[in-house]
Amino acid sequence: MTFDIDKTLIVIPLFNHAATVREVAQRALALHDRVLVVDDGSSDGGADTLQGLGVQVLREETNKGKGAAIMIAAREAARMGMTHLVTIDADGQHDPADMQQIFKILREEPFSIVVGKRDFDTSNVPGSSRFGRKFSNFWLRLQTGRSLQDTQSGFRAYPLAVLEGLKLKETRYSFEIEVLVKAAWAGVSLRDADISVYYPPAEKRVSHFDKVKDNLRLTLLNTHLTMRSILPWPHRKIVHEEKSPKVSLFRPMESIRCLLTENTSPGRLAAAGALGVILGAAPLIACHTIAVLFAAGFFRLNKVAAVSTSQLCMPPLVPALCIEAGYFMRHGEFLTEVSWQTLGHQGFERLYEWLIGSLLIGPLLGALVGGGIYATAMLVKKEKVVSDG
Repeated sequence: MTFDIDKTLIVIPLFNHAATVREVAQRALALHDRVLVVDDGSSDGGADTLQGLGVQVLREETNKGKGAAIMIAAREAARMGMTHLVTIDADGQHDPADMQQIFKILREEPFSIVVGKRDFDTSNVPGSSRFGRKFSNFWLRLQTGRSLQDTQSGFRAYPLAVLEGLKLKETRYSFEIEVLVKAAWAGVSLRDADISVYYPPAEKRVSHFDKVKDNLRLTLLNTHLTMRSILPWPHRKIVHEEKSPKVSLFRPMESIRCLLTENTSPGRLAAAGALGVILGAAPLIACHTIAVLFAAGFFRLNKVAAVSTSQLCMPPLVPALCIEAGYFMRHGEFLTEVSWQTLGHQGFERLYEWLIGSLLIGPLLGALVGGGIYATAMLVKKEKVVSDG
């Protein structure tokens, strides 16, 4: 896919922003002649203010939500033969001139979603917006391992092929989170573009974000996406990647050789191995693998390596070492009696000792395993350089 401005449609979803939509449309037209306004059931006559501008207007009788409006625009863009659409809010918050920053990235990487990173070093930025952005950014990274600086920004570009290739269910504000997560799972690149932002004084600000309903929708969506991110079956792919290699603790050299082909450096491979051991040593009974997958995804470390090394900490050896270390830290002596009394009736005490002992044993074993992986990976890498030479 290539990027062609002439095959890009500028989309302005509109719902009761009659006071600002005409100026937004005018400024967009100054940069690009293909502008579509989707009137999502407005009751203030906003679409009527656009007469004489030469923009295309699609009207919906009832309010269906921002996500629904974007998908309506995507279908219209496909009918027109477009390859990309750029969405910009109708409230005047964004400067259409910043579209050039988005176009620049699309020229470099046309099959990517580009999201405008709003400059919050300006006046009148609501505290709720600052918190919401950080909170939303965190969930994207947890669910996908990808990082964006402003996941709540409505100024963004979509390749139509991505919107057509994903199964999207959300129709309101939550759509903009769902599409980012599912696109990342599908192998699509997510990119940031620096943009400016304007927030009017609080008394002049118009927002249709429902703090109860929309926050509830986002909470339910994030719960669903987070749980889906750790399930064992593969995600729907648009950009197909190489299959993950089969890794075995019994074939360390072969396993590391395979993992190094995934654009993983020896240092990051070692960090993944150490992370798996550190979490594997902790008393996370019945949820070690889930914790390892979450942590590896958050830090963008190799999940296969992390889960594999966590298996080194399966009972009884490592848990016993942790309990002994914890018992010694509590009592100044080692636990020598293993009986129903010490492990059964005093089970909660042993769990506590396992926890505090893992804070010592986990990092020590993690450093040893990580160091071993790093040394082996460097050796494999040198062998590859010699063989290629």
